[in-house]
Amino acid sequence: MTAKEYIGKLSEFKSEKELNKVEKFFKGNDGVTKTFGVKFGDVFKTAKEFIEMPLSEINKLLDSEYYEVRMGAVSIMDFQAKSKKTSEKIKKELFDLYLSRHDRLNNWDFVDRGSYNIIGEYLIDKPRDILYQLAKSSIIWERRTAIVSTYAFIKKGQLDDTFQIAEILIDDKEELINKAVGSWIREAGKKDKNKLKQFLDKHAETMPRVTLRYAIEKFDKPTKEYYLNLKNEK
Repeated sequence: MTAKEYIGKLSEFKSEKELNKVEKFFKGNDGVTKTFGVKFGDVFKTAKEFIEMPLSEINKLLDSEYYEVRMGAVSIMDFQAKSKKTSEKIKKELFDLYLSRHDRLNNWDFVDRGSYNIIGEYLIDKPRDILYQLAKSSIIWERRTAIVSTYAFIKKGQLDDTFQIAEILIDDKEELINKAVGSWIREAGKKDKNKLKQFLDKHAETMPRVTLRYAIEKFDKPTKEYYLNLKNEK
């Protein structure tokens, strides 16, 4: 299973109609990234067919200038990371590959596709210092990885890292980080509403409005109004 074979298979799904859709969707366009025009479903389906691709070949996919090819690489990595057949050694190599090639993951959906299983799940029983380093990065996508990866911990009822990383990112200038912070503290709040309220009591007045709105989405109307009023009073 080679990178060349994967790209050849993916090319079979190209269409002009999808090309326009993908170009509009890709928000992180850097003037270099190109698109094939392939449905996301076909990208993921093809990635699943190539789940046994060696990491050396996945690395070649990450070199591609085409958005869907890199998304295929991340998807293959994700499928491998969550497979029960994958050894701890390979999971560590997937973790290292994701971080070492983070410059190729230059859109929010690369992060959201891969960071939960490749980064978060790997760190479940390990020190999490790397996430705090990423949270302080000057690169938006690395900061997003820091908060999104904590969803793996939330699922296990481990909430401290989510709120601590959210604290680092609370004043971020990028809306894609603001939305991620709001979303993930909301998810943590489903496990422990009081912890979320404590966080909001401290930050609601000054946090970005979009973060607050995402965070309080599951509260009842009076509670939502209470926190929105704190923001309005500022």
